[in-house]
This record gives sequence, structure tokens and C-alpha cells, in this order.
Amino acid sequence: MPDTLFAASAPDAAVALVAAITTDLVVEIRDRHDLWPTATAAVGRLTTGAALFGAQLKGNERISLQIAGSGPLGTLAAEAWLLDERTVAARGYAQNGRVDLPIDARGKFDVSGAVGKGSLQVTRSSEIGQPYVGVVPLRSGEIAEDLAVYLAQSEQIPSVVAIGVLANPDGVVAAGGVLARALPGTDERALAELERRAALMPPVTQLIANGADAGALLHELAGDWKLQSQHEMAVRFACRCSRAKVEAVLLGLGADELLRLSRERDGTEATCEYCKLRYFFTTSEVEELLARV
Repeated sequence: MPDTLFAASAPDAAVALVAAITTDLVVEIRDRHDLWPTATAAVGRLTTGAALFGAQLKGNERISLQIAGSGPLGTLAAEAWLLDERTVAARGYAQNGRVDLPIDARGKFDVSGAVGKGSLQVTRSSEIGQPYVGVVPLRSGEIAEDLAVYLAQSEQIPSVVAIGVLANPDGVVAAGGVLARALPGTDERALAELERRAALMPPVTQLIANGADAGALLHELAGDWKLQSQHEMAVRFACRCSRAKVEAVLLGLGADELLRLSRERDGTEATCEYCKLRYFFTTSEVEELLARV
């Protein structure tokens, strides 16, 4: 089943809903970073969250999620943006991807233990204007709940967020999530009904493993609400890195550091944190950069 995102609104309840299948995306990230199981679950959840948030983006806007935690994973980051009108791109990584903790008491990945205490920062940016940045303390470290807390506290939007990554010894079986957020005019009864349906809903990974697509996930949460403005988008891994951007980073080091690199090393290598692509600059290329400082 290809990775897809399905979004719609329920006008009678004044609720917007989005669901996504991200299994291939999480597999791609795991393979690029050689993530261990608990790290795969954590990065997969955060990147799925970025993709869900990405359904609201327009044009050149970008959403960035970063968790600064005290746990062994260290910093986690994920981003989403629009490749075109029909495709959401996403990427993610963990500072330390070699983390695998024992399964917790519920029989699930101990993502909370791997993340630890800390904060979640959400940045909405575009090529024009200043970015909007919101920061909230982590509630649980389970990521889905923390994203809901961010929406409630930083953007004053009541919401329901459910995200999961299911894996076995052979790899990632299913990954995806759902997000429902209140629109202006939502009343307490609609919010209570949304929370009731979310509580009764089977785990999203169980639904995906049993064959549910993104549309089926969304309808599972929406129940008998009539949906409008339905649209489907592809979800895929992509990276925003380029040799030109790496050159800009090197130029930002300044003349003294570039001079040191040109003298002490037989070439300089930089690796993208998100996609692990390596960029190599020969000594003469570093010297050419030095001449531009």
C-alpha cells in the first residue's frame, strides 16, 4: 500500500481531520540511518506527525518539529513541506539512532523512556516573513500526546492525535496516524464525541496492518459525520540538502577555519543529518571557498 495522506472536514461538527499511511517513509528513514527498533518508532512517530501537520501547508511553507530530550535518543527532528500540490515530502532523524529499550508494560516500544524529559519546538516557516515558533514542555514523550499538547497550548486548538509504528524482527510492518483538530465554532459536545471515538478506535497500526488505507483511517475516526473537501495526497521521503547549501555552511565557518581545513586535511567531508548524503570537497575546492570569504 503506497504512502498517502487523506484530509477532509466535518462541517456539522466543525472539525478538520487528516490521516496518513507512512510505512514506506519510516522504512526509508530507518534504512538511511540504520535506526534500532525503539529509535525507529520514535523518529517514525515524529516524522509522521510532521506529515500530518503538512496537510495544512501552502506553497513554500514548511513545518519543522524538534524534540530536545534527556533520554538516550538526544535530539529528534522532522520536517514536512509540499513538493507539489499533490505530494507531501518529509524527513527525520535522531541524534543517536542506536537506541533499543525493552518493551514497556503495554507491550509497546518505550518511546517515552528513549525520549526522556524535555521540550517540543514547532516551527512554521516560509520563504517570506518571519517563522512562527512555539515551544511546549513534553507531556509524556510518546510524541502523539505531545503534539496534541502543543496544538492546545501554543495554538489554542483542541485536537486528537494518534500515531503509531508497528515493527517485528523482519522490519517495519505499519506506520501512520490520524489528527483531528477543532475549527472555529466547534462546541463541547462535538469535542467530547471526538474524544470518545478516539478512545474507542483500534490502534492505527493495527488498522493499517489489516489493510486500512488513509481514507479508511479517517472514516474510522469520523464515524457518521458527513465529510466534505476531501482530498488525497502522496507522502514520500525527500531531503532539502544540496551542495550549494553545504558550501554556504562552510563559508559561514569563516576564513580562519577554512584556512585550517585547507592546511590540515586532505579534503573536507560533510554529511547531511537527514538523508546521510555525503558531500566531499577537495583541498583546492576549500581554497576556492576561502577566496570567496
